[in-house]
Amino acid sequence: MKKLILMSMVAVMFSACNQQKNDQSKSQVAADSVAQTSAVSIAVVNSDSILMNYQFAKSAQEKLAKKAEDAKLSLNLKQKSLEKEMAEFQKKYENQAFISQASMESQAKSLQKKQYDLQAHGEQLEGDFMNEQSKLGQQLKDSIDFAIKELNKGRFSLVLSTSSMNDNVLFVDDKMNITNEILEFLNKRYK
Repeated sequence: MKKLILMSMVAVMFSACNQQKNDQSKSQVAADSVAQTSAVSIAVVNSDSILMNYQFAKSAQEKLAKKAEDAKLSLNLKQKSLEKEMAEFQKKYENQAFISQASMESQAKSLQKKQYDLQAHGEQLEGDFMNEQSKLGQQLKDSIDFAIKELNKGRFSLVLSTSSMNDNVLFVDDKMNITNEILEFLNKRYK
């Protein structure tokens, strides 16, 4: 019995010593990680400034706005034309001006098809707009990524993008902000 208690005590002491060594090695790993992190050079890019001052972004936004406006105008014109036809149909129906029941049903089906086609056209325009927006967004992202890679060339280990200088980052040293360099590079390439 004494041997069993003695062996249990030795096992507990051995386990405690092992745990202390693990804690020390974990704290050393954490310290090494902090030391490596402090050696990381960081740059910041303000994406709002890029969107407001990059000529490609400006022209892409104008292009999308024009496309949306044109689509809305086209859809509204077709909608008004359909509404006019439906009002004429309603008047004929109320005045019993159809030649036959078959004629009335044929025109009703035609109007339903036009309404369905108009809705499908609206959905198609919306889909086209979203695809164009996605495509231009990807081109913009690719351009910015390319500019960062070209200008970085080993200067920074990490490049952060913020949506505005006061949004995600509490403090940015002006030396870390490479937004103007990126803009200059992008606008030169765009011309």
